[in-house]
Amino acid sequence: MNDEFDGADDFTRAFFALHHGLPRQAPGSDATTRHLLSLCGPLPERPRVLDLGCGPGRSALLLAAEAGGPGTGGPGSGGAEVTAVDLHAPFLGELRTAAAARGLADRVRTVEADMGALPQGGFEDGSFDLVWAEGSAYILGFDAALARWKRLLAPGGTLVLTECQWSAPEPSAGARAFWDPHCALRTTAGNLAAAQAAGYRVLGVHDLPDSDWAEYYGPLAERVRDRTVAAGPAMARALAATREELDVRARHGHEYGYTGYVLRPVTAGDGDAWPARPETAADAAAVREVNLAAFETPLEADLVDALRADGSWLPGLSYVAEAPDGSVAAHALLTRCEVDGAPALALAPVAADPALQRSGAGSSVVRALLAAARERGESLVLVLGHPAYYPRFGFVPASHFGIRAPFEVPDEAMMALVLDDRVPVPSGTIRYPAPFGV
Repeated sequence: MNDEFDGADDFTRAFFALHHGLPRQAPGSDATTRHLLSLCGPLPERPRVLDLGCGPGRSALLLAAEAGGPGTGGPGSGGAEVTAVDLHAPFLGELRTAAAARGLADRVRTVEADMGALPQGGFEDGSFDLVWAEGSAYILGFDAALARWKRLLAPGGTLVLTECQWSAPEPSAGARAFWDPHCALRTTAGNLAAAQAAGYRVLGVHDLPDSDWAEYYGPLAERVRDRTVAAGPAMARALAATREELDVRARHGHEYGYTGYVLRPVTAGDGDAWPARPETAADAAAVREVNLAAFETPLEADLVDALRADGSWLPGLSYVAEAPDGSVAAHALLTRCEVDGAPALALAPVAADPALQRSGAGSSVVRALLAAARERGESLVLVLGHPAYYPRFGFVPASHFGIRAPFEVPDEAMMALVLDDRVPVPSGTIRYPAPFGV
């Protein structure tokens, strides 16, 4: 998994010898790299990219060729200036050779260094538009990576990393016996909560498909079966450890997976300039006006009024964001719903004054409302909304948890956010309060 050792002992040398020449050192694919890149949004024409724990540089090469230019990256884009960091010099040699063969030598700079203790020169605060770490953040730990790499981002810069995590709510003893001594895996919810606590907003979340594991483990398994691999006690240990990893994946792969996170530090422009607070009785009329203005029909405004009189109403979970003049700029509401009898929260409606849309007021009120729900001990929030908007707060398709709407709806539009991953996530059909009329 792209461990960055300096080859100080025989086992480490054997481990790296076993992995030399393989296309990848962690699950991934060019398709996943491109998808994560697309979630970053527009980039400068020639973005400054830092690839940490780059290994032999499969992602670095793609980013050098395709990141940047108009649009959201991808084939035909301008390409990036990539600084590729790894502690294992032979990987960097492989990358330089490949870059030269592809005509990218002038776009890829390799640095032999510890990504957890970067050298002074060239890694000043705000030096990069994009910091990239596929399959390497676990070496530092997810939380440490979030904290240490944030300073490297230029204003508007983006951090992209992938992390192995539990996909099963209750991992088996066999899966834990392998992973717990190596890396304390969390769930998507735990990692999203950590990202938000570290001051990031979520631009996108992407679960790597099984085929991305095959791109890593397929060549690795062939290497393990290769009888020409050098013998010796250290290589025997490296082979045994690799066979165990492959066997655990075969038996328990449904319990864990890799997920990509696209994150951007929160700034005033993201909505923090809009103070948000619980609504008061004096705000009711203004809240109705905002909902009337934000939607084409009065249905949402009427829904808020009906929910206030319903038993599903939770005092303190209707929030407003204030404009500079003290008026209500945006509103968001959480009310009680159920999933197969278990309590959850429904986020609806969310409205912003049309004159203030895209100002960050809506994001501010949603972020504050979700924080309030987490502080109250709530564990699950559901929303039916735009799949390009709500993932920034950590929402993922509810189908990931076996949760479904009581009516036909596109899978990507019905989303869930786990606020407390210590509480088992229920599966089943959502039961909305009566005022929703479903």
